Amino acid sequence: MSAVEARLAELGLTLPEVVPPLAAYQPAVQSGVYVYTSGQLPMVEGKLPVTGKVGAEVTAEEAKDLARICALNALAAVKSVAGDLDRVKRVVKVVGFVASASDFTGQPGVINGASELLGEVLGDKGVHARSAVGVAVLPLDAPVEVEVQVELTEA
Repeated sequence: MSAVEARLAELGLTLPEVVPPLAAYQPAVQSGVYVYTSGQLPMVEGKLPVTGKVGAEVTAEEAKDLARICALNALAAVKSVAGDLDRVKRVVKVVGFVASASDFTGQPGVINGASELLGEVLGDKGVHARSAVGVAVLPLDAPVEVEVQVELTEA
C-alpha cells in the first residue's frame, strides 16, 4: 500500500475504482511528468448519489461533500496512469464546475470540498491553483464536476 493510500485509510477513505468514461475520452492521460484528469463526477458505485442544481435541489454543504467525492475519483484516475499515488509531486491545478441555481454564488465554497480533501490526503503536495465556475447544467444532471492536473516525480 502506498503512503498516500495509507493516509486515505487513516481518513476512513478508500480509493474507488476508476469511473468509466461516459463518452469518447479517457479518465486521465499522462504527458511527460503531468497527469490531466477528465472532469470527474461524484459517482459512487456507478451512480450519482444526488442530482440537481446547487442552491435549489442541492444544498451548498451537500455539494461540498460531492466535490470531495469528485476529488477522490480524480485521485483514482491519476493512479490509473501513474501507477502509484506516491509519485504525485504536487497538485498543480483544480478546476471545479458547479451546476448552479441562477442566484447561487457560493461556487468557491463548494469546490473547497475537493481542495480540502487533496490537502488532507497529500499535505503540502495538495496545495494548488484553482478555478470554481458556475454552470447551467452538468452531465447526468450532476451538481459538481472536478478536474485535476498533477505533476509526477520521474519514474
